[in-house]
Amino acid sequence: MTKKLDAIDRKILTELQQNGRITVVELAERVNLSKTPCAERLKRLERDKIIQGYHADLNANLLNQKHVMFVQVSLDKTSDNSLSKFNESVKMIPEIQSCFMVAANFDYLLQVRTIDITHFRRILGEKIGKLPGVQQTHSFVVMEEIFSSKDLVI
Repeated sequence: MTKKLDAIDRKILTELQQNGRITVVELAERVNLSKTPCAERLKRLERDKIIQGYHADLNANLLNQKHVMFVQVSLDKTSDNSLSKFNESVKMIPEIQSCFMVAANFDYLLQVRTIDITHFRRILGEKIGKLPGVQQTHSFVVMEEIFSSKDLVI
């Protein structure tokens, strides 16, 4: 069981969300700890899977992947087995950045990032439309991304 987070743990997590490459020494200074206790807390947060990894924040526009679509997906069945098959298969499409099961008049909401509309059309027809149990999709183009964040309020 995960130990309850205290104020220092929360400071560590907040700092790491802002800069995942910060040194332990600098992190310790920012959260008012010495290096060893800070490193121990960091290891515990990683071991308890509160910190799941460290990633580079890439600029999609500069990497020619600025086309974003949201896709509503309706399945033909929503049995546990059908949902499980879809859940596992959807993870295999790298252009899908997020997948949410929703309580709505459709079953899933996907965020898809591609190079352009032609690329999206190919992914929709060749991959998303062929996922297990897909009955229908509805796509929505993002005209402008105002902001996007994975940061959590800690």
